[in-house]
Amino acid sequence: MNFITSLFLGFVTAFVGITPPGLINMTAAKVNLKEGKRSAYWFVLGAVIIIFFQAALAIFFAQFIKERPDVIVLLREVGFGIFAVLTIYFLLIAKKPKKKKGKMKNKSTSTRFFLGMLLSALNFFPIPYYVFVSVTLASYNLFYFDTTHVFTFVTGVVLGSFFVFYCYITFFQKIQDKTDYLMRNMNTIIGSITGLISLITLINIIRYYLR
Repeated sequence: MNFITSLFLGFVTAFVGITPPGLINMTAAKVNLKEGKRSAYWFVLGAVIIIFFQAALAIFFAQFIKERPDVIVLLREVGFGIFAVLTIYFLLIAKKPKKKKGKMKNKSTSTRFFLGMLLSALNFFPIPYYVFVSVTLASYNLFYFDTTHVFTFVTGVVLGSFFVFYCYITFFQKIQDKTDYLMRNMNTIIGSITGLISLITLINIIRYYLR
């Protein structure tokens, strides 16, 4: 029963953490609109593989990190720098996507697979997030740090992440009449999201040093 609970909690944790619009799920929707579901699913596969290792790494170091708030701040500072750069890129540098007429042109699935891995690897936020979640759940005896429970929980995280990405891909697929608007403004949408994340992260960093 404890293993079922760990699987369920991993699923719910990922669902809550990834459901808000973010760089990865919005990019999955963008790939789907431009190149179709096949490329989008390869992108998602690359992303969830990294998420698996991020969640496992976070839980592995949870007991150490919970005693070292300075480590969490360091991760926030690195994350702030990365998302600030991404914001500048999407808002000021990236070319505005153009609506393509005719048949969709699929790029190499391996390219999308590695793009998913890259963007997921650049996203450091899952690490402190799953550290906090695992420590909190453990304090209520809902999670244990043995190998089996950790693997079950991380499997739930992967399933929850994939489900959210699937919902994003399916949702955007159903609004084909609005794809022109979304395509023309996708860089702005993603840039705004990364900008908001950067701002929130910066506020948390400032609060830590001013307390």
